[in-house]
Formats: sequence, C-alpha cells, structure tokens
Amino acid sequence: MRESRSRGEMGNRSIQFILARKENRFLGDGPMKENLPSQIKQWDPALYDRKHSFVWKYGEEVIGLLAPQQGERILDLGCGTGHLTQRIALSGARVTGLDRSAQMIEQARAAYPNIEFVLADAANFEFPQPFDGVFSNAALHWMKPPEPVAASIARCLRPGGRLIAEFGAKGNLKAIHAAIKRALDAMGLPADEEANLRYYPSIAEYAGILEANRLEVTYAKIFDRPTPLEEGENGLRNWLRTFGGNDVARLSPAERSEFETRVADQLRLTLYRDGTWFADYRRIRIVAIRE
Repeated sequence: MRESRSRGEMGNRSIQFILARKENRFLGDGPMKENLPSQIKQWDPALYDRKHSFVWKYGEEVIGLLAPQQGERILDLGCGTGHLTQRIALSGARVTGLDRSAQMIEQARAAYPNIEFVLADAANFEFPQPFDGVFSNAALHWMKPPEPVAASIARCLRPGGRLIAEFGAKGNLKAIHAAIKRALDAMGLPADEEANLRYYPSIAEYAGILEANRLEVTYAKIFDRPTPLEEGENGLRNWLRTFGGNDVARLSPAERSEFETRVADQLRLTLYRDGTWFADYRRIRIVAIRE
C-alpha cells in the first residue's frame, strides 16, 4: 500500500428537470447542459445489481469518509442504480444522483422515487446551485478524458466543498486484462483496445489533474483489493459479460464460450480459491477540497 498526503447558504430547492427531447437539452433547475456522447456503454442494471452487488457494497466505506451531514447538498457522480445515493440520503443530506447511462438512471428512479436522479455526462454538466460535496464510487475510471470531468466537479462545488472518490488505480485488473488479450489473440481476434481502455491513474497523475482545476488534494492512497465475485464458478463468466465491453459483446455464443474458457484457464491458479473467483482490483481513494 502506498499513501500520500498534502495540506490541507445553499438554497433549499430540489433539483428538478425536464428533458426537452426535440432540442436535446435540459430545461428548468437541473443540469444546465446535456451533451451525452454518442457511444455509451450499454448496461444491464438487473444483472449489475443481481450479480455484482460488491461494487456498491464496498462503497459504503467511502460514504464514511464523505461523512454527509443533515441538510448538505451532495452530488453522487456516476450513481449507477442509486444504492449508495440512497445511503447518503439516509444521513439527511439532500443528494442528487448523476449518471450518463439511461438504463441505470431508469432503474435508480424506479427503486428510489424520492431521490433526484439526473441523466448527464460527467465531462459536461452544470447545476445552478453549488454542492457541499461530490461523492463518486467505482465510476471515475469510466470517465474519459479525466480533465473535463475534474473541471465539471470543480465547477459544481462551493469553495471549501469536498470531493470524495474511489476508483480503479494504476495496475487495476492487470491479470484479467492480460488474460483477455491473450485469449483473443489465441482465437485470432483483435482486442478492442480503445473501447476497453479505462482510466487507471497513479496518485501523482490524478492529483495533478485535480489541482490544475482548483481541487487541492488532502488525502490519497492506492491499495490492492482482491474482490470475491458472486456465484462461485460462474463469477468470472458473469464479470466478463458485464465488464468485458465490446470484446465480449461482439462474440457469437460459441465464440463467447471458448473465450470465457480460455480466460478462466489462464487465471484459475491465481484468481480462483476455495470455489470463488477473485478480481484483481487495485483502487485509488482520494479527498480534495475546492479552493
């Protein structure tokens, strides 16, 4: 584990919005801009919740670092299906969830109708009122490039407001990604490098991006977190089908079966123990204050 440290009202209106479909923009009090990319990962929220609940369950520890207070305005950036958004709301904070996946937002709204969920791109959003805190769990590595995301975070925070985030760090899923590439090579299929390239930075790299956007880093650490996958022998297969991206989605059923077998055969000695698959996650956890 490596760790580095450096030194260290709002209105009562709830965010509401109306999607103006013909003009492809937001109106009203919610995000002032909508500019969603044309290529967005298509999620299966039911599968995500049913077989990968570890994603949001690990985030409960990050909420402790956020320490939301009664009446604070908090933005959950990359909220997914809204489980952690709801946990933040239980503190009495006024929380808004934001995600660019229409499928995730739809499920979040259905599960938690009393919470505001916004469909928007993390790299290009604005709110008319600032937030006291921005929270993000297991999401920032999906948001590329990172510079406009950091600018959007800084723009929506009040001076003295905080960013609390955890996401994939440099070296995240190194073994799984290498096995995927070798399996595709063996099948004579090129890896979809661009589609599967996530943003896994070092502390120094990401701290520099934040501080260039008036977000002073006060705490940061990188740590390994081998994570058990649900459903025993099927755990790795479920993970590949949810997080494998275009490399998996483009395969025929027969190709997919061969691909999953090849990946599993490579990883069984190192990532399969006592009937459970583990993902070789490596995380960065960071706190920054808006100057």
